[in-house]
Amino acid sequence: MTDAPANPRSIAAWLARGGMLALGLLCASMGTARADDAAPALHAKYRALQDALGHNPFGKPIHLDSGETSKGVSGDIHAVVDHSFTKVSEALATADHWCDILILHVNTKYCRASTPRQGTVLDVSIGKKHDQPLEQAYRVVFTYRVLSQVSDHLQVALTADEGPLGTRNYRIVLDAVPLADGRTFTHLSYSYTYGVVGRLAMRVYLGTVAKDKVGFTITGAGTDGRPVYIDGMRGLVERNTMRYYLAIEAFLDAVSSPPQAQLEKRLRAWFAATERFPRQLHEVDERAYLEMKRKEYRRQQVAAP
Repeated sequence: MTDAPANPRSIAAWLARGGMLALGLLCASMGTARADDAAPALHAKYRALQDALGHNPFGKPIHLDSGETSKGVSGDIHAVVDHSFTKVSEALATADHWCDILILHVNTKYCRASTPRQGTVLDVSIGKKHDQPLEQAYRVVFTYRVLSQVSDHLQVALTADEGPLGTRNYRIVLDAVPLADGRTFTHLSYSYTYGVVGRLAMRVYLGTVAKDKVGFTITGAGTDGRPVYIDGMRGLVERNTMRYYLAIEAFLDAVSSPPQAQLEKRLRAWFAATERFPRQLHEVDERAYLEMKRKEYRRQQVAAP
């Protein structure tokens, strides 16, 4: 993987070219619960979140939370999806399908699943929000594991020791349980930690390229009465938590379509979903996004990592 620039001005230039946007997508979870305990705990969380799932600014049963420490950030989404647990479990317990999910994000340039001797890995390249050669993107290799796949619980984890700009300890975890009404309750979590270089790079990015970016948590009201949203690292983590969740949702919604129609349905659904929150998630126009992603998907099918 390419070394990050070592001084603030070089870091700022690298970030402006799209490097820092990579940090928000492939982050990771706050850890996995024991399989025996995870399903009851997730059902208890569903009961506790009834009011939040029914009354929120997203217009659907979603609850978003985030956290920040001196060493890293984390994001969590709990959500109800309108698909059976069987469908969700079969779809999300397949490594190749995660590449179909990841490639929807505007900053994912490539994803290929393989199974060398050490287990299944996802070879992912992260870069600009515009078209970009693979050799200019940043490579992150995730270990992929299905930690639980039983009749009442699914847990999938993606982990990577290292990421861009001194970031490390990436954890992405998806948990799901069936609901009595035939739908599925899911929990998506991700977090990562960073050292001195990563912390400096993030501060530069948040003070320049992303100085006007915000998340979804409302922290108060402005003098005009409009909501004031969280910014900084929690804003970053919330934006990409939502992008990632919407990618999972778009993938699940397209699974029942004819195979030849699934890619286009996923792309259009993901873009439309993100445009519902333009203040937080808008990056490019639809035509540019579709053209870029069709090209990247074709490359993903034939290019070596």
